[in-house]
Amino acid sequence: MKSIFTLICLIIITSSTILAQRPNIAVIGTGGTIAGTAESATRAGYSPAQLTVDAILSSAPQIGEIAEITGIQLCNISSQAMNSTIWLKLAHTVDSLFASGNCDGVVITHGTDTMEETAYFLNLTIKYGNPVILVGAMRPATGLSADGPMNLYNAVSLASNPVSRNKGVMILMNDYILSADDVTKTNSVNTNAFECPNYGPLGVMRGGEPIFFREPLLKNTITSEFSISEINSLERVDIVYSYADADATAFDAFIDKGAKGIVIAGVGHGNFSPAICSAAAKATQRGIAVVRSTRIIRGGVTTDLEEPFAGQISSYYKSPQKSRILLMVALTKTDDPAEIQRIFREY
Repeated sequence: MKSIFTLICLIIITSSTILAQRPNIAVIGTGGTIAGTAESATRAGYSPAQLTVDAILSSAPQIGEIAEITGIQLCNISSQAMNSTIWLKLAHTVDSLFASGNCDGVVITHGTDTMEETAYFLNLTIKYGNPVILVGAMRPATGLSADGPMNLYNAVSLASNPVSRNKGVMILMNDYILSADDVTKTNSVNTNAFECPNYGPLGVMRGGEPIFFREPLLKNTITSEFSISEINSLERVDIVYSYADADATAFDAFIDKGAKGIVIAGVGHGNFSPAICSAAAKATQRGIAVVRSTRIIRGGVTTDLEEPFAGQISSYYKSPQKSRILLMVALTKTDDPAEIQRIFREY
């Protein structure tokens, strides 16, 4: 009897130790398709941002075996409604969770339309090495073969694994681990909707375990020089799209509205129409930061800028939307074009 009692005690103690060793993961809900519902399981149309974070968590109960989960509802919106005010609130929330010392990792459920932008903003401004993983879905929660629950399970598994530390902010979609500095949405409807077109994925998830192929080498999180701890708003930066026959109407209108920076989504290797070229030259003379980017997803804009592009900033491998975010954050430190160019090379 004594040996049986001892065995039972050992089982209880061992089980308690295992439970105690589970990491603490906060899951922050912001809305999107992963929280969406439709009238039927096969209907293409649906309403995003309908379910709470607790309801999303209940769709993948197995995550409770991986970690101690705390759900936080930050907002519940379609991601096309995302804005810099929510970015700052989200960054401050993540910062406070890690500062407490009681949170090992964060998973953020997010709509896919602007998920790459939110991930990149956090990649620049979160000052901890703890894993921060953004996750979403291409099919609503009520859809036949919804991808949200498996994506969420993988995201929590990734955030819970110590090997995920110090790799910057990541996106987990369709089994792929994708770095915030290069990830972009490349398909509007398919579940395989995200890629890192210039650098390739960081790795993949297999059976709830991450397999990494490479490390992110650009500055991020713990190596970032940016701090938004005392910042409650960001300067206005807009994107001008170049195309055949493009004039300077949008460029001039953004400046009239108070833009402190303009990112040009150029054609080819960051080229743009003569009208935009003239407007950009005038803007740099007025002290407005102008970034030369490209609407092409691979190759970037990497040349040193001489006439007629003198005074402008090369985006390197950042998309127009990520160039906008980096410029917004850079303007919290400096408005010197040479210094901003240095930032674009290093991030």
